[in-house]
Amino acid sequence: MQLEIIGSKIYTEQDFHNQISKIFSIHDYYGNNLDALWDLLSTNVERPITLVWKDAMFSKNQLENIFIEIVKVLERVKKQDEDYGFEEKFNYILE
Repeated sequence: MQLEIIGSKIYTEQDFHNQISKIFSIHDYYGNNLDALWDLLSTNVERPITLVWKDAMFSKNQLENIFIEIVKVLERVKKQDEDYGFEEKFNYILE
């Protein structure tokens, strides 16, 4: 499965979390923070899955340091799946 977030619509960290909760249809129980993102992606989504972040550089310019923190979470999830030897993995693409 491939899901997309639209970076040109992300001006704040909350905008990012709003898109995440929307594409995963989890508005009611998503915590809207990096810990909740980790919990969601590391254990609560079916694999294989690729998260495509369109216009990622726009988001990076808007979010600055928080962009780096978000990408660190994405990378941690990806590495966890690799370390566990999962055949079906989480992946992400920054476009």
